[in-house]
Amino acid sequence: MARQSGPRWVLEGDIRSCFDEIGHDWLLDHIPMDRQILRKWLKAGFMDKSALHPTRAGTPQGGVASPVLANMALDGLQARLRERFPARYATARNLVHLVRYADDFVITGDSKEILEQEVRPLVEQFLRERGLSLSPEKTVVTNVEEGFDFLGQTVRRQNDKLLTKPSKKSVKRFLNRVREVIHWLANAPTGVLVRRLNLMIRGWANYHRHGVSSRTFGFVDHAIWQALWRWAVKRHPTKPKRWVKDKYFPARQGRSWNFSGWLAKADGTKQPVVLIKAADLPIRRHVLVKGKANPFDPQWKEYYRDRRRRRAGYAFHDRQHLAAPPPLNVRSHVPGDRGGLRGLSRMSEN
Repeated sequence: MARQSGPRWVLEGDIRSCFDEIGHDWLLDHIPMDRQILRKWLKAGFMDKSALHPTRAGTPQGGVASPVLANMALDGLQARLRERFPARYATARNLVHLVRYADDFVITGDSKEILEQEVRPLVEQFLRERGLSLSPEKTVVTNVEEGFDFLGQTVRRQNDKLLTKPSKKSVKRFLNRVREVIHWLANAPTGVLVRRLNLMIRGWANYHRHGVSSRTFGFVDHAIWQALWRWAVKRHPTKPKRWVKDKYFPARQGRSWNFSGWLAKADGTKQPVVLIKAADLPIRRHVLVKGKANPFDPQWKEYYRDRRRRRAGYAFHDRQHLAAPPPLNVRSHVPGDRGGLRGLSRMSEN
């Protein structure tokens, strides 16, 4: 999509209640496994208020086999599109390609008319055979230059570059989870809260680190800082704000305003733990795996060894980077009458 000759439009597909509505008859006829076992599993029913209710469609939410069955049911969509739009004819007339992860998918096209008049009816027919349907409200055709959301990322073409960054919904959902954890651990030791938040921040930032995410990471770090400052002030309503700052946000590792605490070790001693910042995680562009690469083929052994070696090097560099982040231009030591910190007036700058 980044190329000048690439597709300009995208069909954002949303399957209505995929796991709840997928047809049992189609699964029993097409899934290559013991039909009796599959039938018993699909028709097992569910208990609610001590009453057994039958299951006439769908697969259990959270069941270990549900994602596999749904994935196998949707696997034929790529072949169906390729039959209608052969690759050798994928010129400027259509440029129809499918990108799918589980039940989330987008289909590219060169014009809005092709996606609405040819691609969408084909997808609806494909899903109808499996007892599924598209959501009319959430299935839309979008111009690539306007941007669209897919798997928590906002994808947008701008100045012949395809940019991806965390979507607004993803950021909002993550910050809501952070605030909920802070609320749940309102009376917990600070070290416990830091450890829990570090796991969340590192996981979320690692998922989004391959895109244009630096500015979003900075926004997320500031929003987390604001939530933690409110938590700390509320915990000690009678203490001066300077006391709260010195207790919960001391200067560590060459920078000020580090939210930190202590964790007890197995030998009874305590070790300091510092809240990591998403912006400290270096941006790493994803290196696409070669389409022909097979991890079980001996001739690709060296290729995968190089990828693992490169990934291990990145991981070591990231650990060093997070352990010793670069110093910031801290102004908290400057007197207030000369532009330094006075109360909370300079907190947002650090």
